[in-house]
Amino acid sequence: MKTIIENPFRSFWMAGFECTDQLNTHGDRVDFLNVTSHLDLLEQDYERITKLNMKVVREGVRWSRAEPRPYQYDFSATGTIIEAGRKYGVQQIWDLCHFGFPDDLTPLHPHFTQRFEAFCRAFAIFYKSANPGSVMIVTPVNEVGFISWLGGDVAATSPFCLNNGWHLKYAYMKAYIAGIKALKSVDPDVRIMTTEPLVNVMADNGATASEGNDAAFHHELQFQVLDMLCGRICPELGGREEYLDLLGFNYYYDNQWILNPHQILGWNDPVPHAKHQPLSELLYRAYQRYNRPILLSETSHPGEDRPLWIQHIGKEVVRLLNGGVPFWGICLYPIIDRPDWDDLGNWHHSGIWDCFGGLPGQMRVLHQPSVSALHDAQRMTGQADTQNAVRKSYQINTNHE
Repeated sequence: MKTIIENPFRSFWMAGFECTDQLNTHGDRVDFLNVTSHLDLLEQDYERITKLNMKVVREGVRWSRAEPRPYQYDFSATGTIIEAGRKYGVQQIWDLCHFGFPDDLTPLHPHFTQRFEAFCRAFAIFYKSANPGSVMIVTPVNEVGFISWLGGDVAATSPFCLNNGWHLKYAYMKAYIAGIKALKSVDPDVRIMTTEPLVNVMADNGATASEGNDAAFHHELQFQVLDMLCGRICPELGGREEYLDLLGFNYYYDNQWILNPHQILGWNDPVPHAKHQPLSELLYRAYQRYNRPILLSETSHPGEDRPLWIQHIGKEVVRLLNGGVPFWGICLYPIIDRPDWDDLGNWHHSGIWDCFGGLPGQMRVLHQPSVSALHDAQRMTGQADTQNAVRKSYQINTNHE
């Protein structure tokens, strides 16, 4: 049986607005849609990105705000964002749980799955009424692999556990899969976009066989979430191959490292580390593993190397496009600068616009070198994308899944 996966995106280059509403390491809730003034400057932000030929954005519903009391929902802020999207012709990808959830829940709470399932269903009903006729694109839970480690292994966010990452990941994926079923019960045509970290974990030169196996194990962990989602592992959760739809991978400058002793593999060293792998190779292997369209759902670099990073990403993606891979987009995340979760006075300077806290209206300051690099990368990828035979749709053979 052949299945056609259609490309739903209005533009190849996309913008991401930091939307986490998590509890940070101090137990304080952060709300980055407000911290960055994105909600106050929504229309101006959309006008800014459309001038850069970006017509797709990642936005957040903020579960902690949208469900103020159990099973009672307030999607008014989401409705405002939807209306701005219509006005400026901007397509939105919705994160339902971007590291945050209501105060009375943790992923280990016995009601977590049923609450998330009900929340997903309520959002879908709201979205279809507020934006009829449009394609609904949803990321149920952002970066399950990362947040399971952050909250389950190193106690840096709720539920503040140590050495319990697997149990947290299992709980998240139980809710994730139930959430997809709830979304599909309202809209069978909903598109699901995953957003998992793409990493390369290696053993050091001279490592023992045991150390090499340990590094290989940690490298393989990055695929657990997708394997659970499609039912290749933990089939009791109800995962299905059809839930693999749009596979987004989040990739940053520090996503490749030696496991022990820990050493980040530099991406722009004069002499590249022998263990460092080209991004295009990492993405290609993920594509081969799952046979689905892929995209970079998050990427950025802090500080002065921002322009070099954008050029680097563009060149690596062109290699994929020229090879005929169904690669459907690059999301610069964050497009507007953000501070550190645990220190809101420490701004990363990682966006196309810097956002200086404390200035009137959280003033946006354009980083012109990054814009120039973006224009160059858009020209490179635009030409390659036009020539890519699978830019509009991709056919998979479901008989072998």
